[in-house]
Amino acid sequence: MTLAAITAAASHLDIARPAESELTSSEEAAQYIADGCLVDGPAQRVGLEMEGHCFDPVDPHRRPGWDEITGVIDALSPLPGGSAVTVEPGGAIELSGRPEDGVLTAIEAMHNDQSVLRQTLAEQGLGLVFLGTDPLRPPRRINPGARYRAMEEFFAAGQSPEAGAAMMTSTASVQVNVDAGPQTDWAARVRLAHALGPTMIAITANSPMLGGEFTGWQSSRQRVWGQMDSARCGPILGASGDDPGADWARYALKAPVMMVHNPEAVPLTHYVSFADWADGSARLCDRRPTLADLDYHLTTLFPPVRPRQWLEIRYLDSTPDQYWPAIAFTLTTLLDDPAAADAAAAAVEPVATAWDNAARLGLADRRLHAAALSCVAIAADRAPAGLTDAMQQLIANVERARCPGDGFCDQVIDNGIAATVSQLAQGEL
Repeated sequence: MTLAAITAAASHLDIARPAESELTSSEEAAQYIADGCLVDGPAQRVGLEMEGHCFDPVDPHRRPGWDEITGVIDALSPLPGGSAVTVEPGGAIELSGRPEDGVLTAIEAMHNDQSVLRQTLAEQGLGLVFLGTDPLRPPRRINPGARYRAMEEFFAAGQSPEAGAAMMTSTASVQVNVDAGPQTDWAARVRLAHALGPTMIAITANSPMLGGEFTGWQSSRQRVWGQMDSARCGPILGASGDDPGADWARYALKAPVMMVHNPEAVPLTHYVSFADWADGSARLCDRRPTLADLDYHLTTLFPPVRPRQWLEIRYLDSTPDQYWPAIAFTLTTLLDDPAAADAAAAAVEPVATAWDNAARLGLADRRLHAAALSCVAIAADRAPAGLTDAMQQLIANVERARCPGDGFCDQVIDNGIAATVSQLAQGEL
């Protein structure tokens, strides 16, 4: 679909119309997507989402079951920072923090909520391990939700079934959500969020093992995502990156439909783009799509930077307490502080598309190492006193070209994988 078609069609589309409204064309769907993908306003609010793999420290090879994990969560008192608690397909537990005024408030709220959750899990004999991939157990879904059953079937029928299973059940991340900012800055902001990706992946790589094996990659999580269909998991930027709304619309309409609610989730095991469904060249469940179908389709797309009115930064490995506050501060500062953003854009320009090198080599890549040194120095100059120690530790790691996963590897070599995971789950490392 051409940019002209997107911008010319349905220019006065009422995006507040009922969700059951039927779409009549891909052009109408494109305008709906482009009109609603970002919200104009100041770059102020920050939300954090943290995932940790749930383990039984006594038997780290065992995957705790659905009832076991949800029983603990159901017994939780409301968390002090107001985070929502959910369970991922493989049993990882996610804390989704509220949008806060600034990254420091978001960090404090997430830290407090994590402490309560981990204490409650410990009382029930469970613990969390903050790594980008499950280092020990084979992939297995425990979440019985219809969405995840359908997702599992969709990936099993595709060209990357092993990567799909690992993505669903064996990966964990730190997600940073930031306001879209002023509309005049959207293109530059979205380009920078993408350009920072390889450097931040190299800085935060924390998944050298998957399913009991060293993979040879610093970020096995990013490797898994790189093996997925790029139409669903690749970057959204077009050739110029000058119009994020049009880029997101093109991406979303080209992507294959994963499932249709009719009313249960019905997985698709053959390729049908949402554009073909909207245009009527394909009929799914014997009907045309509605706005609700389009909204749901957007939730099944997993690019490294996803516009959801705000920007979701989705490319960071899950990391433990000694790393994630400094990482969240660094990324947010490089995006939200205008002078820092300009300096960071220049620093990462040579490695702005080096996604695979970042995942495989991390900071051993000399160009990524140089970009990382510049980025952490830019952020450290703006760090408040409360983050001085964390930023200094991050800088020291980067100077030595060490990723968070290097320390984990050292422990595995010294103590073995099961013992290391057990100690991590008990908070002893």
